[in-house]
Amino acid sequence: MLCQVCNKNTATVHYTKIINGEIEELHLCEECAVDNNEFEFDTTFSFHKLLTGLIDSIQGEPVKEEVYNTTCPFCGLSYSEFKQTGKFGCPECYTTFKTKLYPLFKGIHGHGEHIGKIPKGASKVIVAKKEIGKLKKELEELVAKEAFEEAAIVRDKINELEKELDR
Repeated sequence: MLCQVCNKNTATVHYTKIINGEIEELHLCEECAVDNNEFEFDTTFSFHKLLTGLIDSIQGEPVKEEVYNTTCPFCGLSYSEFKQTGKFGCPECYTTFKTKLYPLFKGIHGHGEHIGKIPKGASKVIVAKKEIGKLKKELEELVAKEAFEEAAIVRDKINELEKELDR
């Protein structure tokens, strides 16, 4: 598709504007999009802008004043300073600001805990322990759903892996 302004370059920016139910679409090349007054491009990428933008969008409700004024007892970083810089002052900041970080991590990862990856050269013990942990969570979920037959199968897999670890 060609740019609707210059009719020369390929349109790489596709913009849809809806005002009072009226739809207006623009298909522009990069040069014409930069010149267009409708857009405001910030060409510098900033990870902290991305992070703090995610915090605001995921949290939904406005940050309460007492949380905003919370300060890490170890390094003295306040939550408002963290939001401005997107950087923590020390490892204890994770614990101090945990209540506001959990929704952020859950929104990014889909869960609230860091699972990590297993290195390719990791020992079989590490792989087995990680698998056992995963199966135990699955077992809890199955028991909660009262899917006892499936839970018994998962329980047997856990017992089998634990026997292998003991050897």
